[in-house]
Amino acid sequence: MAIDPDFLTALDRFDSTIDRRSEAHNRGEQRSTAIGEGLVFSDHRRYVPGDDTRRIDWTVYARSNELYVRQFETERSLAAHVLLDRSESMAFADRATFEFAAKIGLGYAYLFAAEHNDFRLSVFGDACERIDDDASSHGAVLTAIDRLNDVEPRGEAEPEAALSAYAERIASRSVVVLASDCLVDPDAFETGLEALSDHHVVVVHVVAPEELEPPVEGETIFEGLEAETSLRTYFSPREASRYRERLEAHWSAIESATVARGGEYVRVRTDEAFYDAFERAWVG
Repeated sequence: MAIDPDFLTALDRFDSTIDRRSEAHNRGEQRSTAIGEGLVFSDHRRYVPGDDTRRIDWTVYARSNELYVRQFETERSLAAHVLLDRSESMAFADRATFEFAAKIGLGYAYLFAAEHNDFRLSVFGDACERIDDDASSHGAVLTAIDRLNDVEPRGEAEPEAALSAYAERIASRSVVVLASDCLVDPDAFETGLEALSDHHVVVVHVVAPEELEPPVEGETIFEGLEAETSLRTYFSPREASRYRERLEAHWSAIESATVARGGEYVRVRTDEAFYDAFERAWVG
């Protein structure tokens, strides 16, 4: 399988307004919380001696007979850092999990570029590896698609080490999108998220329907995806029920770890329409 860039056309009708505040230092179309001589009106406040008289709103004075000055918000850019899990378990179901996660991340890059904001796109296992070309344009998104099609999911995800190291690279408050199957230790995952707590984190948990309902029954051998292990068992209806309970408990632990560190948690399925999944995963 391969990611077809045609999926991006679905986002051309998407409302890409980013309703977030940024403290980044580059000018762009995203507003920051810093008040100054910007282009976006913020609010009025009473005039005090020493204020710039050019900022007095004479229309308000005409109505109230009191002096108020206009305040503005400086326009600054907002960066998106997209981190895609490339561990071997993401190759499950003929790479469907990896490719769906990649499409969510690429959608973020595409819409951030449309708003003239920066994006960074990386894959991670035990460390993060950037695959964007630092251009933050729609052309750069297409280049990233080609590179992601060449990525071979391998190894294990180590979120504590990978996310902690990546957090040190982020210079200003940003949106961090983490797309993964979340088959990791919840405690290590929470520690990694703690390193990103200065940013707005969105965890996109991508699951394949075969995870919840394995298409097997009776005598079965399960093979490990990230380790050379196997398990022979009789997968009875009772065993299937126990399996689903343990899986859902793990999902709940991942969600709790995300929320505990101030992040947003969204679960999407690889068999749902991309547009619907992306709409729920979008930060705006």
